Order: sequence, then C-alpha cells, then structure tokens
Amino acid sequence: MASHTDGENSDLDAALMAVTPIDGRYRARSIALRSYFSEFALIRYRLRVEVEWYLSLAQNRIFESLASTDAAVAGRLRSIYQNFSIEDARRVKALEAETNHDVKAVEYFMKERIAALAPRLPVEIVHFACTSEDINNIAYALILKEFSERALIPQIERAIAAIAAPAHRYKTLAMLARTHGQEASPTTLGKELAIFAARLERQLGQLKRQEYLGKFNGAVGNFNAHHFAAPAVDWLEHSRRFVESLGLKWNPLTTQIESHDFIAEMFATVARIDTILLGFCRDMWAYISIGYFKQKAVKGETGSSVMPHKVNPIDFENCEGNLGLANSIFDHLGAKLPISRWQRDLTDSTALRSVGTAFGHVVVALAALMSGMARAEVNEHRIAQDFDAEQSWEVVAEAIQTLMRRHGLPHPYETLKELTRGRPVTRKLVEEFIDALPLDETAREQLRALSPRTYVGLAAELVDRYAPKADSERSDSGRSGDSE
Repeated sequence: MASHTDGENSDLDAALMAVTPIDGRYRARSIALRSYFSEFALIRYRLRVEVEWYLSLAQNRIFESLASTDAAVAGRLRSIYQNFSIEDARRVKALEAETNHDVKAVEYFMKERIAALAPRLPVEIVHFACTSEDINNIAYALILKEFSERALIPQIERAIAAIAAPAHRYKTLAMLARTHGQEASPTTLGKELAIFAARLERQLGQLKRQEYLGKFNGAVGNFNAHHFAAPAVDWLEHSRRFVESLGLKWNPLTTQIESHDFIAEMFATVARIDTILLGFCRDMWAYISIGYFKQKAVKGETGSSVMPHKVNPIDFENCEGNLGLANSIFDHLGAKLPISRWQRDLTDSTALRSVGTAFGHVVVALAALMSGMARAEVNEHRIAQDFDAEQSWEVVAEAIQTLMRRHGLPHPYETLKELTRGRPVTRKLVEEFIDALPLDETAREQLRALSPRTYVGLAAELVDRYAPKADSERSDSGRSGDSE
C-alpha cells in the first residue's frame, strides 16, 4: 500500500520532471487549470458536446430511433462526461492511437459507452452531420467561458479588492508624487492605488460582458449534410437552439471553423488587465525600493544567497515576469487565430493548445500579486520624511503661481520658475516670497497655510467617490520564492 509520503514524492517528482514551470515549479498555483486546459479536460468537454448534440437530435421527431431517450436515459448519457475518469481518458487515447484522430476517438468512445449504458439507442447517430470543428469550437468556447466565470474573474476580483483596500485606508495619507522620477505636487497613497483598482475594474467589466460564440453547421458551414439527409428539419433553428442551450452565442456564418474573433477579443481584454497589473507591480517595486512600503520578513526565508539582510520584492517581480510571458502568448494567439487559409487549415488547432499555458502564467502572476500585497506594509514614517525635509517646498510652486493667476498678478509662472527651478527651496524662502506679494490679507493667509503635506487637492474625495469598494476577502496564496 502506497504511503502518503509516496504520493507527495510522486507529485514532487512530476514537478521536477515537468518541461514548463506551469506544471513544474508553479504546479501548486496552477493546479486548478487542469479542470479546463488539460488534455483530460479537453476530452471531457468534447464528450459533453457530443452527448448534448445527440440529445438535441432526440428532441426532433424526425429521428424516430431516438424516441426512447427519456429523462432517465438522458441522465445516463450525460454521466458519460459528468463521471468521466482517468481510465476513460486512457481508453480515448488508445482509440486515438488507432485512428490518429483525436475527435474521432471521442466519437468511438461515446459509441462504446452508449452501447453499454443504453443498448437500444442507435450509436451511428453519434456525431451526426458533424465535422470535428463543430465539436472543438464548442468545447473551447465552453472551456474559456467556464474558466473565466469560475476561476479567472474571481481571482481578478480578489486582486482588485487587495488593491482597493489600502486605497481606501490611506486615501488621506499625503505623499510626494513623482513625475518623470522627480518630486512633484503631492498626492495621497490611497488615490494612487485607487487608480489601478479603478482601471482593473473597468477592464473586468468588459471581460464579464465577453460573448462566447459557437457554430454547429458542418464541414464548410452550410449545413450540407444536415439538409441533404433530413431536408424537412429547420437546421438553422435547431443549430441556434443547441448552441444557445449551452450558454453560448450562435454564429451562423462561418467556414469549417468558427472564426475565433471572440477569442482574440477575450485575449485582448485579459492582456489589458495584465498590462495594468504589470504597471502596478513596477510601481510597487519602486515604492518598496524608496522605502514607502516595507515587506514582512518570513521566518526561515532567504532573500539573497550572499546578502543576509535582504528582503527582496520577489512577488511583484514574479508577477511582472509571468504577466509578460502571458501577454506574449496572448498577442500571438490574438493575431493568429482569426486567420485561416480558405475554409480551414490546422494552424488554429495546434495554437489553441497553448491557451492553458498563457492562462497558467496569468494565474501564477495573480497568486504572486496576492502574496506580495499580503506582505507589503505602508511605511508612513518614511513617506512623511519627504515632507519633513526642510528643502522640499518647491512642490507648492504650482499652488502659488495658480493663485497669483487668479488674482491677476503679472508673470506668475515665470516668477515661480525663477524662484524654484534648480535650487533648494525652503519654507523660509517661500514665506518671504509670499510676504512680498501684492495680495490682500485673505489671499496671503491662504498661502501661509499652504504646505506640501496638505496640498493634496481632492484626492480623498476621488477615492471615496470613484474607487472600487474593497471587501474583506484576501487570499494569501502559497508562494514559490525565486532567488535574486
């Protein structure tokens, strides 16, 4: 009898021997993708399409041989894919080895199962009038739709919440902005985080509205075989009802393949989400580097193989690296999949098998992001130091020259440029300048009350009004630390 340790060693061995890091180093983070993008999952989804098509034909009176397909029989047929096992998958692969055709192997397997579960039903109605792409395009559409709804969107929502929570918490925490890497007019930490949360929420809304198209119209998209074999059936309506019954949008005009435009649209949306997150990771990396964020040290963890003091921002670096890999695949697939020679070629089929790799990198990146956010702590003391420095008052020059404009004083911009550009600007220098301005006392008092720490405009109100609301759900996913 195998021990628990044997099972753990087997998993470790599989990870060590994996070709890609998705199934190797990051196996724990990407394991949920097996339900959607593994070979096993693809076979199961294909079987689901075959079974549901068979059952849809049973609802049409012209197929008298299927008349005995009642609810109980339908349940047994659906069990073919609902209870699909690894042993079943091995049988399909054995059939594929004989036929050298992956979809034909699924058809033959289904015929075997029907013969065993419902021997009175005609097995030759399986795959009726179908081309392989009728099965494949629906299977992939269902995979993408269900993965997005059940796994991807919830992960992105958790990431948004992880960014939105500190955005609200630190909406009033003033910090110096940095435009072109230089100290600029003050902002608040919360407002800067809120920008990323809002951008992500907008793109997530587009992902949630994504259409998933499917076609079921035969070898070249004209219902040739359908119409020839059963001209009395309204195949357009039958096809539409079948595709829509699976939760997909029917595409009536295609070649042998569904055109994949919707897949390219989805990948573009996910790539935009990735790009926003990549920018966020770079900003967090930079904030950590100047001390605006500290990182919690993990007991026993090593940050550097030679410098024992280091706590590196590896989660944000890991996230950035994986997002870049994901987008490189999405970019290729988005450009390749909508193009096919004439009525079809096979390049889309082999390319689609890399979809799971792309999403694998996204899932790994999101897990790293959550880990990084869980470790990052705002260093309010360090942020305040930039305001406490005596020579940091040049950042209020914008405010002074704008008030001067309001009161009609001559050459306000040029005057402040002469005062502040390329020289240390102290509070005393600013106060002396204010005292010399030809302004009434009310305006002068307004300027005297000005300071870098309070000159943050409507930052807090912007967060309150427009930042996504943060919920309490935080996911501290397992980490796989990379060395320096």
